Amino acid sequence: MSTSHPSQTRLEGLIEALRRLPGVGIKSAQRMAFHLLQHDRDAADQLARALDGALAAVGHCARCHTFTENPLCDICADDERDAQQLCVVESPADQAALERTGSYRGLYYVLMGRISPLDGVGASDLGAGQLMDRALDGRVQEVILAVSFTAEGEATAHVLAEALKARGLRVTRLARGVPAGSELEYVDLSTIAHALVDRR
Repeated sequence: MSTSHPSQTRLEGLIEALRRLPGVGIKSAQRMAFHLLQHDRDAADQLARALDGALAAVGHCARCHTFTENPLCDICADDERDAQQLCVVESPADQAALERTGSYRGLYYVLMGRISPLDGVGASDLGAGQLMDRALDGRVQEVILAVSFTAEGEATAHVLAEALKARGLRVTRLARGVPAGSELEYVDLSTIAHALVDRR
């Protein structure tokens, strides 16, 4: 009769959890797990507590859908921001990249993804209806589509642009200074800033 080894099962569970992070394969996940358990248990404990705390406290902004611990994120709650401009991005990482350029003072809407038919993700899965409500609040004059220049990003931009234009909104897209096929969060800040200024 075989006996189970709970410690081994938990170790496998840790490795499998780490594998779910983007860009982490089985070997990297094993290295991380072994390092945390063998060399840095304090960091492992800190990571566990930080994840627990974030899962309990971090939710979505009621207006732009980014991550925040409050009903409204700091940007949406800032009366100094230009409410006439609404920049649509795929992720909080893209929003952070645009913020680091210091060249945009409007508001955001974070899709938390992009249209991907192969993965079964359509416009409705990205909260397109909520975006339309946000864009039609009576203050927004221009919607800037700052989604990635990948095939999925282009599809997302096309679908959203058609829907927004049909409702009478001015829609612009980042200029092509951003290389085709690129993820916005990995593009250098000066290129993003120029693409924003030269939007079409």
